[in-house]
Amino acid sequence: MLDSHPFSAIVPFWQRQSPTQRVFLLIGLALVLLYAVAALLAPSLLTIGLPDPQEFLTHTPQQPPSPQHWFGTDRQGYDVLSRVIFGARAAWQVVLWATGLSLGIGFPLGAVSGYWGGKVDKVLLFLMDTLYTLPGLLLSLTVAFVVGRGVLNAAIALSIAYIPQYYRVIRNHTLSLKNELFVEAARALGASELSILIRHLSGHLGRDLPVLISVNSADAILTLAGLGFLGLGLPPETPEWGHELAQALDSLPTGVWWTTLFPGLAMTGLVVGLSLISEGLGEA
Repeated sequence: MLDSHPFSAIVPFWQRQSPTQRVFLLIGLALVLLYAVAALLAPSLLTIGLPDPQEFLTHTPQQPPSPQHWFGTDRQGYDVLSRVIFGARAAWQVVLWATGLSLGIGFPLGAVSGYWGGKVDKVLLFLMDTLYTLPGLLLSLTVAFVVGRGVLNAAIALSIAYIPQYYRVIRNHTLSLKNELFVEAARALGASELSILIRHLSGHLGRDLPVLISVNSADAILTLAGLGFLGLGLPPETPEWGHELAQALDSLPTGVWWTTLFPGLAMTGLVVGLSLISEGLGEA
């Protein structure tokens, strides 16, 4: 039967989409897949002629796009195409770490807070609301300044701003589900409170998580670029779009447009792809 198939939900999901939403969702998935493949294959591309993104090409600084360097070179002699591709790899690494950390912390805190309530709920709610009221970029900047540069450190700085969002979503879902009949039935059969929370409730709490993850991922790309632009993201030698844009600004008035255009387009494309996915999932 169709209902028993593990992918049976895809058919009604697709049918609920308007033609425009289907196009948006397909474009978003295609863009995100393109960036994911580029990030995964980046090291392999070095073996077929892509210049090392950390290798100075001192004989060709600020060269315009050409057959030798498709996206040109920057003022330090780096190949811009290589920096853009490896920038996608760095962006995915930070976003995946940040998403995993914020979800891994926010999910259990929200579930515990919503299910047990009482003083635990009041304390956690106060802490999370305090964090939530702070501007995300400012909070990430503060944490990044304390923990320093690096992929994991940047992910920690980003996740601090997103943990309250996951907490609030999971807490609200837990509050709406903890008195449902299936929970009361499990409790009547002698299941412990912890068992009910883990085995019976946790599987029902992730309804809105795909939308939240895609929205936060798009926001994380921009926030990471902001950190890199201000010199607080990844180490300077690591290809990262925000850092590339910061380095390119001084060259822009002299007509060196490619060092700004291509990193900016790369960042915009991934953000647009993730935003289109969140839009399609939200409509469904």
